[in-house]
Amino acid sequence: MTAKARESVNQKFGGKVRVRVGGILIEENKILLLKHEGVGKKEYLWSPPGGGLDFGDDAKKNLQREFLEETGLKIRVGELLFVNEFITKKIHAIELFFEVEKTGGILKLGNDPEMGNQQILTDLAFFDENKLINTEKDYLHNMFIGINKLQEVLNLKGYFKFVNNSIK
Repeated sequence: MTAKARESVNQKFGGKVRVRVGGILIEENKILLLKHEGVGKKEYLWSPPGGGLDFGDDAKKNLQREFLEETGLKIRVGELLFVNEFITKKIHAIELFFEVEKTGGILKLGNDPEMGNQQILTDLAFFDENKLINTEKDYLHNMFIGINKLQEVLNLKGYFKFVNNSIK
Protein backbone atom coordinates (compact mmCIF):
# COMPACT_ATOMS: atom_id res chain seq x y z
CA MET A 1 0.00 0.00 0.00
CA THR A 2 2.85 2.41 0.73
CA ALA A 3 4.10 2.80 -2.86
CA LYS A 4 0.52 3.18 -4.08
CA ALA A 5 -0.23 5.67 -1.29
CA ARG A 6 2.90 7.69 -2.10
CA GLU A 7 1.97 7.80 -5.79
CA SER A 8 -1.57 8.93 -4.89
CA VAL A 9 -0.19 11.71 -2.70
CA ASN A 10 2.23 12.80 -5.44
CA GLN A 11 -0.54 12.81 -8.06
CA LYS A 12 -2.96 14.73 -5.85
CA PHE A 13 -0.58 17.31 -4.37
CA GLY A 14 2.57 17.22 -6.50
CA GLY A 15 3.78 20.12 -8.59
CA LYS A 16 1.96 22.87 -6.72
CA VAL A 17 2.19 24.75 -3.46
CA ARG A 18 -0.31 23.51 -0.90
CA VAL A 19 -1.33 25.49 2.18
CA ARG A 20 -2.25 23.30 5.15
CA VAL A 21 -3.43 23.84 8.69
CA GLY A 22 -2.51 21.56 11.58
CA GLY A 23 -3.66 21.31 15.17
CA ILE A 24 -1.50 20.65 18.21
CA LEU A 25 -3.73 18.87 20.74
CA ILE A 26 -2.00 18.00 23.98
CA GLU A 27 -3.96 16.25 26.73
CA GLU A 28 -2.54 14.65 29.87
CA ASN A 29 0.98 15.36 28.56
CA LYS A 30 0.34 13.45 25.30
CA ILE A 31 0.05 14.81 21.75
CA LEU A 32 -2.46 13.48 19.23
CA LEU A 33 -0.87 12.27 15.98
CA LEU A 34 -2.17 10.57 12.83
CA LYS A 35 -0.29 7.97 10.81
CA HIS A 36 -0.09 8.96 7.13
CA GLU A 37 0.90 6.15 4.73
CA GLY A 38 3.10 7.07 1.77
CA VAL A 39 4.21 10.38 3.29
CA GLY A 40 7.65 11.30 4.61
CA LYS A 41 11.12 9.78 4.22
CA LYS A 42 10.04 6.22 4.98
CA GLU A 43 6.80 4.25 4.59
CA TYR A 44 4.68 6.53 6.78
CA LEU A 45 4.73 9.68 8.92
CA TRP A 46 3.12 10.49 12.27
CA SER A 47 1.85 14.07 12.11
CA PRO A 48 -0.75 16.24 13.90
CA PRO A 49 -4.26 16.25 12.42
CA GLY A 50 -4.94 18.82 9.72
CA GLY A 51 -5.21 19.35 6.02
CA GLY A 52 -5.53 21.68 3.09
CA LEU A 53 -7.30 25.00 3.12
CA ASP A 54 -10.59 25.21 1.22
CA PHE A 55 -11.16 28.36 -0.79
CA GLY A 56 -13.36 30.83 1.07
CA ASP A 57 -12.95 29.35 4.56
CA ASP A 58 -10.50 30.87 6.97
CA ALA A 59 -7.68 28.82 8.49
CA LYS A 60 -9.42 28.23 11.82
CA LYS A 61 -12.66 26.98 10.21
CA ASN A 62 -10.61 24.71 7.93
CA LEU A 63 -8.77 23.27 10.92
CA GLN A 64 -12.04 22.59 12.77
CA ARG A 65 -13.40 20.78 9.70
CA GLU A 66 -10.20 18.77 9.17
CA PHE A 67 -10.02 17.75 12.83
CA LEU A 68 -13.62 16.53 12.80
CA GLU A 69 -13.13 14.59 9.52
CA GLU A 70 -9.89 12.95 10.62
CA THR A 71 -10.43 12.37 14.36
CA GLY A 72 -14.13 12.77 15.18
CA LEU A 73 -13.24 15.59 17.60
CA LYS A 74 -14.64 19.10 17.81
CA ILE A 75 -12.03 21.69 18.73
CA ARG A 76 -11.49 25.30 19.70
CA VAL A 77 -8.61 26.79 17.74
CA GLY A 78 -6.18 28.87 19.78
CA GLU A 79 -3.10 30.84 18.84
CA LEU A 80 -0.94 30.31 15.78
CA LEU A 81 2.22 28.62 17.04
CA PHE A 82 4.48 28.38 13.97
CA VAL A 83 4.72 28.04 10.21
CA ASN A 84 6.52 25.08 8.63
CA GLU A 85 7.51 24.96 4.97
CA PHE A 86 8.20 21.49 3.58
CA ILE A 87 9.72 20.94 0.14
CA THR A 88 10.65 17.73 -1.69
CA LYS A 89 11.14 17.06 -5.39
CA LYS A 90 7.37 16.68 -5.81
CA ILE A 91 5.66 18.16 -2.75
CA HIS A 92 5.66 21.75 -1.48
CA ALA A 93 3.53 22.49 1.59
CA ILE A 94 3.22 25.53 3.81
CA GLU A 95 1.77 24.43 7.14
CA LEU A 96 0.19 26.71 9.73
CA PHE A 97 0.18 25.02 13.16
CA PHE A 98 -2.26 26.16 15.83
CA GLU A 99 -2.71 25.13 19.44
CA VAL A 100 -6.14 23.48 19.80
CA GLU A 101 -8.40 22.34 22.63
CA LYS A 102 -10.96 19.52 22.45
CA THR A 103 -14.54 20.71 23.02
CA GLY A 104 -16.49 17.57 22.11
CA GLY A 105 -16.85 14.55 19.88
CA ILE A 106 -15.63 10.98 20.17
CA LEU A 107 -12.05 10.11 19.18
CA LYS A 108 -11.99 7.78 16.18
CA LEU A 109 -9.92 7.42 13.02
CA GLY A 110 -11.69 9.27 10.26
CA ASN A 111 -10.68 9.80 6.67
CA ASP A 112 -9.25 12.34 4.29
CA PRO A 113 -11.98 13.28 1.78
CA GLU A 114 -9.35 14.76 -0.57
CA MET A 115 -7.86 11.27 -1.08
CA GLY A 116 -11.10 9.56 -2.14
CA ASN A 117 -10.77 5.75 -2.24
CA GLN A 118 -6.99 5.80 -1.63
CA GLN A 119 -7.02 6.65 2.07
CA ILE A 120 -3.64 7.39 3.63
CA LEU A 121 -4.76 7.79 7.27
CA THR A 122 -4.24 4.41 8.91
CA ASP A 123 -4.00 5.05 12.67
CA LEU A 124 -4.22 7.66 15.38
CA ALA A 125 -2.57 7.71 18.79
CA PHE A 126 -1.60 9.93 21.66
CA PHE A 127 2.20 10.03 22.00
CA ASP A 128 3.78 10.76 25.36
CA GLU A 129 7.34 12.07 25.65
CA ASN A 130 8.76 8.57 25.97
CA LYS A 131 7.03 7.36 22.80
CA LEU A 132 8.17 10.47 20.90
CA ILE A 133 11.77 10.05 22.00
CA ASN A 134 11.78 6.32 21.16
CA THR A 135 10.20 6.68 17.72
CA GLU A 136 12.71 7.01 14.88
CA LYS A 137 12.68 10.67 13.77
CA ASP A 138 12.15 9.72 10.10
CA TYR A 139 8.68 8.49 11.11
CA LEU A 140 7.75 11.78 12.84
CA HIS A 141 6.87 15.20 11.44
CA ASN A 142 10.00 17.34 11.30
CA MET A 143 8.64 19.62 14.05
CA PHE A 144 9.86 16.96 16.50
CA ILE A 145 13.53 17.27 15.50
CA GLY A 146 15.34 18.48 18.59
CA ILE A 147 12.27 18.19 20.83
CA ASN A 148 13.01 16.48 24.15
CA LYS A 149 9.99 17.58 26.15
CA LEU A 150 6.46 17.55 24.77
CA GLN A 151 5.76 21.05 26.09
CA GLU A 152 8.53 22.33 23.78
CA VAL A 153 6.17 21.83 20.82
CA LEU A 154 3.97 24.61 22.24
CA ASN A 155 7.05 26.85 22.48
CA LEU A 156 7.89 26.57 18.76
CA LYS A 157 7.48 30.05 17.30
CA GLY A 158 8.22 31.54 13.91
CA TYR A 159 9.03 30.02 10.55
CA PHE A 160 10.75 26.71 9.87
CA LYS A 161 11.83 25.31 6.52
CA PHE A 162 12.51 21.67 5.78
CA VAL A 163 13.85 20.82 2.33
CA ASN A 164 14.57 17.23 1.34
CA ASN A 165 15.38 16.59 -2.28
CA SER A 166 16.10 12.91 -1.67
CA ILE A 167 12.42 12.01 -1.25
CA LYS A 168 10.79 10.77 -4.42
